[in-house]
Amino acid sequence: MIRTLLIILSLAAASGGGYIAGSGELPFDSAVVASWLPSEWSEAAEKPEGTGPIVYYRHPDRKPEYSGTPKKTADGRDFAPVRASEDIGFEDLGKPKQKAVAGASLGDRKVLYYRNPMGLPDTSPMPKKDSMGMDYIPVFEGEVDDSGTVRVSPGKLQRTGVRSVNATLSSIVRRLRVPGTVTLDERRVRMVAMRTDAFVESVANVTTGDRVLEGQPLFQFFSKDIAAAAAELVTQQETSAKGGALKLRNFGLSDDVIEGIRRSRKVPDRLDFDAPVSGVVLERLAMPGMMAETGQTLFRIADTSRIWVLAEVPESQLDAIANGAKATVTVRSLPGRTFAGTVAVVYPEIRTETRTAKVRVELDNKDGALLANMFADVAIEGGKAQPVVTVPDTAVIDTGERQVVFLDLGDGRFEPRNVKTGLRGDGRVEIAEGVKAGDRVVVAANFLLDAESNLTSAINAMTAEEAKP
Repeated sequence: MIRTLLIILSLAAASGGGYIAGSGELPFDSAVVASWLPSEWSEAAEKPEGTGPIVYYRHPDRKPEYSGTPKKTADGRDFAPVRASEDIGFEDLGKPKQKAVAGASLGDRKVLYYRNPMGLPDTSPMPKKDSMGMDYIPVFEGEVDDSGTVRVSPGKLQRTGVRSVNATLSSIVRRLRVPGTVTLDERRVRMVAMRTDAFVESVANVTTGDRVLEGQPLFQFFSKDIAAAAAELVTQQETSAKGGALKLRNFGLSDDVIEGIRRSRKVPDRLDFDAPVSGVVLERLAMPGMMAETGQTLFRIADTSRIWVLAEVPESQLDAIANGAKATVTVRSLPGRTFAGTVAVVYPEIRTETRTAKVRVELDNKDGALLANMFADVAIEGGKAQPVVTVPDTAVIDTGERQVVFLDLGDGRFEPRNVKTGLRGDGRVEIAEGVKAGDRVVVAANFLLDAESNLTSAINAMTAEEAKP
């Protein structure tokens, strides 16, 4: 078209006046005329006409608009045809497609079979279309193997969002949050009782719930057995004095009281019974004028400077807890306060009603803020301190019967690998068997790979059955 236009322009210029007869030359040559045209016209004029079949049609103004069939622009102009020789890389598109049956070669690769484009377990040894008119996809030799290894093209990898990371050696940290109850430390509860029969003369102004200090008088009493032992202590005979002091000590009198009797050399008609520990009075049974028999409880006092929290941990999470693990305790009645403690004991018993085990957390309570029977929220830091092979928990596909991860072998190849998992925590899972540190595992879109792997295995099995004579 451009070449024809150049000829017409040259002839039109030559027909003017008698210049032709006088000079015998055209006033314009094709190069001069081509210089007057737009650059794209000049390039088109120099480019030879295309040959071969039409590959597609493009906009006449070279806009990025294309069509596989003849088409017109909005103003009625035809799209320009582009032939096979005019577009590099499309030479083969104008040729009839080569179809091959299974076992034949297509190019330099051998077609094994054709599979359903929608992923259904349907194969064909011949090219065919599905019910929606979509071509079955050829599966070439080398793209499948009996192990279920999946091969994915780079373009498909990008579209599906497959992503992989390295398995690493790291510690598993699991933070358990469980309910608990504040209780008294059994080792810090003291019973106040007489070691011999005695009359309670008077009781101090101490009631249940009061705090007492160690050495503070609780009540006054008189005991004839203690009086007899005191008489032996104040005698002049050394052997009797030693025997009296020993009896008084066995009756529960402190060394300070015994030394006071020795110095005063008087047998007291009544004595004070002092608090053995500092703490809270849990129970008061002593009353003035009562006869206290040997071993009868008169007071019960608890030292609350250190206290317990009994937490209920589900049976399935006990493997992450060990003695000495750190714990943090909060109570709803003390918002904003946290109490740090440690796991002291995991009780060797599972409650059948709740399938939980008691875990004892011990913590300081010097200010007495924590009270017995308070409801508490307990956070226990469990897991394994020693490094183990771990992967992100999204890498593991758990079918209920087995756990699978996909190894990234590179070049678009992925291998399913059965693994044995361990502890989980902090977004990671321990791999006890099946993966070693440094292996690349798929952490995104692995369910798509699993479906592809299952499909590949099923198709391989079907193909093998069909190949049997």
